[in-house]
Amino acid sequence: MSTQAPRTVVSATPRISALKESAYRIRMHALDMGETQGQGYIGQALGVADILAVVYQDVLNHRPAEPDWPQRDRFLLSIGHYAIALYAALAEAGVLDVAELATYGSDDSRLPMSGMASYTPGMEISGGSLGHGLGVATGMALGLRHQGSDARVYNLLSDGELDEGSTWEAALACAHHGLDNVTAIVDVNALQADGPTKGVLRTEPVTAKWEAFGWHAIRVDGNDIEALVEAFDSLREHRGSPAVVICDTRIGCGVPMLETREKAHFMRVEEPEWQLARDQLTERHQIAVQEEGTAR
Repeated sequence: MSTQAPRTVVSATPRISALKESAYRIRMHALDMGETQGQGYIGQALGVADILAVVYQDVLNHRPAEPDWPQRDRFLLSIGHYAIALYAALAEAGVLDVAELATYGSDDSRLPMSGMASYTPGMEISGGSLGHGLGVATGMALGLRHQGSDARVYNLLSDGELDEGSTWEAALACAHHGLDNVTAIVDVNALQADGPTKGVLRTEPVTAKWEAFGWHAIRVDGNDIEALVEAFDSLREHRGSPAVVICDTRIGCGVPMLETREKAHFMRVEEPEWQLARDQLTERHQIAVQEEGTAR
């Protein structure tokens, strides 16, 4: 069964406002880390910041001081090159010290440019070749069910991973076993290393495909905090099948100069541009806060 996330008008409640502030800080952390390398997957980090803010601050059952707590919900980042985004979210959630973000990508750092579970607290699986995350999520979910655990498994994957046959094999297995303790989150930013997603391998109608594989599917604007909250709230009582939240996001979201950058999959940002990016991010955020205040 597929639904669109219910779009009622949501006022700027303290819950929503706090999540927007969290997303702003995640973006700022990502820009700070990006500056240490001068380049990287900063566009994707800015694009998924709202998703990560909602997941880590509002959805996951976890203990920041105990990353290996047995009853935790598992968050699997199968898109290893999005690690910069997850590090920012882990720091915002209190799993990592914000000061450690300055070591991003350096020798002997616990924060390599591609996610490594053996290095980083809170990183459940190592990333590399795409298409493995949902298979691992399936195995974890089966294991948790066998143990009688109420913990859930969330897997953030990209629209590019939908090109991989292994992703759809895992989707079939999840539905076959009725793993309603699995939620997939697909970042649909419409861009891959080889170009626009629709030109590499067309995946639309993506919602219908997940439905056909036996999943409960919701599609939302992945840069709309209210829509994300409503989507995940609607899944709290869902039972009987795995669920997927398909999130349409914008590369570079929050920083106008990066939203329009032509070569956006792996961005090279000139040294003077980093501060400009932070200034644009802060300006847009402040305008949004002021508009919310006026609307109250």
